Amino acid sequence: MSTVLKRYLQGDLVIWAVVFLLSLVSALAVYSSTGTLAHRYQGGNTEYYFLKHFSIIVLGWGIIYAVHTVPYKYFARVAQVMLWISVPLLIVTLASGTNLNEASRWLTIPLINLSFQTSDLAKLALIAYLARELAKRQERVKDLKEGFVHLMWPIVLICALILPANFSTSAVLFASSLVLLFIGRVRPLHIAGVLGLGTVAVAFIVLLSFVVPVEKVLPRFGTWKARVETYVSGDENPAKADATYQSDQAKIAIANGGIQGVGPGNSTQRNFLPHPYSDFIYAIILEEWGLIGGLFILFLYLILLFRALRIVHKGENVFGSLLAFGCSFSLVFQGFINMAVAVNLFPVTGQPLPLVSMGGTSIWFTSIAIGMILSVSRTELDGVGVKEAKPLVDEPSDFVDEGSLEVTHG
Repeated sequence: MSTVLKRYLQGDLVIWAVVFLLSLVSALAVYSSTGTLAHRYQGGNTEYYFLKHFSIIVLGWGIIYAVHTVPYKYFARVAQVMLWISVPLLIVTLASGTNLNEASRWLTIPLINLSFQTSDLAKLALIAYLARELAKRQERVKDLKEGFVHLMWPIVLICALILPANFSTSAVLFASSLVLLFIGRVRPLHIAGVLGLGTVAVAFIVLLSFVVPVEKVLPRFGTWKARVETYVSGDENPAKADATYQSDQAKIAIANGGIQGVGPGNSTQRNFLPHPYSDFIYAIILEEWGLIGGLFILFLYLILLFRALRIVHKGENVFGSLLAFGCSFSLVFQGFINMAVAVNLFPVTGQPLPLVSMGGTSIWFTSIAIGMILSVSRTELDGVGVKEAKPLVDEPSDFVDEGSLEVTHG
């Protein structure tokens, strides 16, 4: 059996197992949490959303398999194209994208009528592009102008275009990018400087909001501000009971679950929680499977991150190591944010739980990221096609570093 798996599912089998388990959890949790939705819109046909979501997962697995067979050297070339395509797509989305809750996040593809969040494409493009540029500039990465500034401008550009409609996605991507820069040997002093400037900029915008209507430039600013205020003082202010409704229902779900949970399909809070199948699916998991189930999900994400760090430690190609780590960290970090919101450790953000929350194109973009990670592990750890994978451009020295990527900061 193991021989058959290694033949068709190449790369890190532990990562394959993690993806399979998260997919199984996703199918069960979505089926359980969409009961109310099915009765409201599908006449009680509870299998409708399950079959739809299951088909999306199956297609996602197909995407993972297809991408993981591609030598990861090609992702370096594709990253540039993806980044430059992302910029106009983000601009078009802001200008005329599908608007929901004062946020234009979706773009509908003509003819096939398929909507997707352009930020999903931009996240993947930016991570791959940064891995490429960090690998090329290892000799100059500590230089302010030739290294740091060159790496920061695409980060600032992409995150700035995502920010007006989706602050949380922009913040998660910005943080993930800075962590990737740190792993790529960028000077911590330069990164600290950006964090300092970012803090000053946020403080300035908040202070400015008391003088002028910032909402004219950032329509979602009022929502962001209200969420933070609600998180800080909502429980102490009865007037804000409606604003804390989501977090209150999530707390009830967690309390109902206890240690062992009420059992799969027995959730009661799915009938009260808004979006129990996406933003707050972790609360439903905690209610039905208890603390044990919740810790199991957390453990799976930690395993995914650990296996990516293993690639960084043992991999011989800088680009591959950074690509695998960047994709893994961004997914795991997003997952931690979702779980933190569900247990009221963080203000409501609207971030889905990767590979678990119900979705369409978001699952497929996540599948592409997983496929990239497996492509790197297939080459770097299994020794499949190493000779083909190293020359990423005409000058292999631009991308290849002899030995593993050891993070040393001077």
